[in-house]
Amino acid sequence: MQSLAGRLERCAINTATLGHQLPIEQMIDAVARAGFGAIAAWRQELQDRRVEVIGRRIRDAGLKVSGLCRSTFIPAPTRALFLANIEDNRHAIDQAAALEAACFVVVGGGLAQGSKDLAGARAQLGEGLALLLEHARSAGVPLALEALHPMYCADRSCLSTLEQALDLCEVLDSHRSGALGVAVDVYHVWWDPKLEAQIERAGQSQRLLAFHVCDWLVPTRDLLLDRGMMGDGVIELHRIRGWMERSGYADAVEVEIFSRDNWWKRPVSETLEVCAERLQTVC
Repeated sequence: MQSLAGRLERCAINTATLGHQLPIEQMIDAVARAGFGAIAAWRQELQDRRVEVIGRRIRDAGLKVSGLCRSTFIPAPTRALFLANIEDNRHAIDQAAALEAACFVVVGGGLAQGSKDLAGARAQLGEGLALLLEHARSAGVPLALEALHPMYCADRSCLSTLEQALDLCEVLDSHRSGALGVAVDVYHVWWDPKLEAQIERAGQSQRLLAFHVCDWLVPTRDLLLDRGMMGDGVIELHRIRGWMERSGYADAVEVEIFSRDNWWKRPVSETLEVCAERLQTVC
């Protein structure tokens, strides 16, 4: 495994790490000035923007787009709302294509509003992804399923492990068309005793589409908005990156930190400087 020292061009900044403090144009410029090779945007930052123009600005800055975040949750209490969620995700896939994004990150959603039917939510997610796959293929943008920590099962993702995500990939895309894979976010999967084996499985099936890094703080003050900077917590980041690269992953190492009470309060330039230092020394 190669060191990331002097190789920031292999690294990406997810704009959530910067707390969405600046307009997307200014974030693009800041990430490029800091020497990173890629940026991952959020759909909210594209509102009232011409996506083609933003894509061109990213490329002109010398950056790639490591991903577009994230899908509208799919499970819904009515058929009409379910189909509306599918249509919204089709539009987002088109945006990802306009940005020339490496993938569209799918956080599938938890229980439908008012429901306790977890199996039903998972069935809706599978059906929704099946409806989206052909559009993703035609747009040339692979869908990256991101399993979330089990604490989010009710409201954000009924996929809680990398194994579940890969099982779903095999059901929906058994021919391995390249249109469906996984995003491995260490915050959500670092605890999983099957993680190494499932990363290897994903590599063998060529489904490793994205790799997101941050750290798990002890104690964690907020389970959504208190992610740590790499090296400040307990995740074995270097080891997990080794598993990823041994399994064939050679794309961006993307920093994604939600930190309402710490990093989001700091100047963007400081956050980027520390991200660069930690990527090269900890990851």
